[in-house]
Amino acid sequence: MKTYTLITGASTGFGKSLAIECAKQSMNLIIVALPDSGIQELGDFLKSNFNIDVLAFEMDLSTKENCNLLYKNIKEEKASIKYLINNAGVLSRGYFEDLSEDYFLTQINVNVATPTILTKLFMEDFKINAPSGILNVSSMASFFHLPKKQVYSGTKAYLLSFSKSLRKEIKKYGIWVSIVCPGGMNTTTGLCLQNRKLGWFSRTSILDPETAAKETLKSFFNKKEIIIPGAMNKVFMFLDNIIPAVIKNRLTASAV
Repeated sequence: MKTYTLITGASTGFGKSLAIECAKQSMNLIIVALPDSGIQELGDFLKSNFNIDVLAFEMDLSTKENCNLLYKNIKEEKASIKYLINNAGVLSRGYFEDLSEDYFLTQINVNVATPTILTKLFMEDFKINAPSGILNVSSMASFFHLPKKQVYSGTKAYLLSFSKSLRKEIKKYGIWVSIVCPGGMNTTTGLCLQNRKLGWFSRTSILDPETAAKETLKSFFNKKEIIIPGAMNKVFMFLDNIIPAVIKNRLTASAV
C-alpha cells in the first residue's frame, strides 16, 4: 500500500508551506482544508510540479464525525499514513469577554479534539509504516500568557503536553512525536499588516512561513522533540527562563 503524509489546514500559510516542502522531498501527500479554500488547486499544482501522488479533501474537521469520515475516505483510496502533520487550527481574535461561546467551542474542537482524534485513528498506520512520525503544530503562545489569546494559548499548551506524553508512550513502536511552536508569521495580508504594528522587539521574531516550514521539517526528520523556528524565538525562550516576571509581563502585554 502506498504511503502518504497527511497535512491538515494545508491550503494557506504555514500548512501550505509545509506541503510544498514535503513535495520537494518527493513525499506523497494527503492535504485537507475547509471547502472553497483552494485545496484542490493546490493539489493539482503539487502533482504537476513535483511528480507525486496527491489526494486533496475539502472538509471541516471541527467534528468527530468528519474526522472519522476523513479516515474512511483515505482508506477507500487504499492509502496509508506514514507521517501526520496536525496543522489545522483556529486563531484568537479578541478579548475573552467579547467572543462567543460557539467561537471558543470551535477553537477547542479544532485545536484540541481534531489532532487527538486523528492521531488515534491512524495509530495502526504509524505502526505498520514505522519508522513514522507525528508533527503537532503548537505555538510560542503555549509558553506565554498573552492578552487576546487566552483560549488559544490553552489549546496550544494542551498540544505541547499531549505530544510530550505520547512521544514517551509510542517510541517503542518506532514512532516519534515532535511539536513545533512557531512565533508570529506573515501568513496572510491581514497578519502582515498586523505584524508591522508590533514593537521592534516583537517584529524581529516574525518569520515567513516558507522559512519556518523548511526549518521545522529538518528538525522533525531529525526526530527533535520541541522545535522552535527562528533564532530570535530561541532567544525569547532563553530569556523567559532568566528575566523577572514583571518584565516578561510588560513585554507580552505590548506584543498584541
